[in-house]
Amino acid sequence: MAKFRIAANMEFVRSADLDFKAGIAVAAKLGYRWIEPMVHTGWELLSEVGYFHSFSMEEDPLLMRDLCEAAGVRVASISHSPLMKPEAAVARLTRAVVLADAVGARFVNSDEMLKPDWMNDEQAHQAMAYTLKKVSMVAARHRVSLCIEPHGIYSTTAAGLMRLVELVPSEWIAVNWDTGNAYLAGLEDPYESLRAVRDHVRHVHAKDISFEQGEAERGKVTGTPVGCACGEGVVDWDQVIEILEPLERDLFLSVECGTIDQAAQSLAFFRRILGSRLLED
Repeated sequence: MAKFRIAANMEFVRSADLDFKAGIAVAAKLGYRWIEPMVHTGWELLSEVGYFHSFSMEEDPLLMRDLCEAAGVRVASISHSPLMKPEAAVARLTRAVVLADAVGARFVNSDEMLKPDWMNDEQAHQAMAYTLKKVSMVAARHRVSLCIEPHGIYSTTAAGLMRLVELVPSEWIAVNWDTGNAYLAGLEDPYESLRAVRDHVRHVHAKDISFEQGEAERGKVTGTPVGCACGEGVVDWDQVIEILEPLERDLFLSVECGTIDQAAQSLAFFRRILGSRLLED
């Protein structure tokens, strides 16, 4: 039976204009023991001046490890780069895989991205297949899973998501299930979709959607950056856990919310509902 660990996707400190080091200190103070950082190539201005949490992959990967160890947190996974733009995705995702391995994380998460108007469906899947092939070879060497989430025009049905996962035969390509995106897309029952892809789920973005956002946007968008506090929105978490529980592996529930207060509420919520199924290491 599955056991669960709770991580904090670092987007929760974006609204507070905190950099990576300050953000992980907040995560640790709230009680999180695992985090999911955002990473980028090059030198991003807001990160460099201390107002944004993304970590540059131009830095020594072991700097991330050392900062996390000092704060008392560990890296669960790395987020992420869209698949449909190989000129960006291949470099970012391959470097993210190497970084993940260096810091002890076993998952890199990604999505399809926005399809440009000039690209047709066949071209889009060819571009994603190229990205996935290049990244899967690096992922296999480092034993890091590349996990694709529902977010976009192809991946927000179970069949569409599985088509992406199976574009390139590899045991290192899997699913990062995003509870909020699956709900907002509104194309299928999100719980039936989760059942359909469950065997391929290696990681979960725990994203709840407020009742107001759900009413305003469901069926009109294919995803959202962050949600509300877990347990305060439309997601039936008991059903999500029930669907995932038969899996014979440990799973990260990486909380994707928009504020520090919501991150605190989400951690308390999952501790309450998971009980003995929660791993606190």
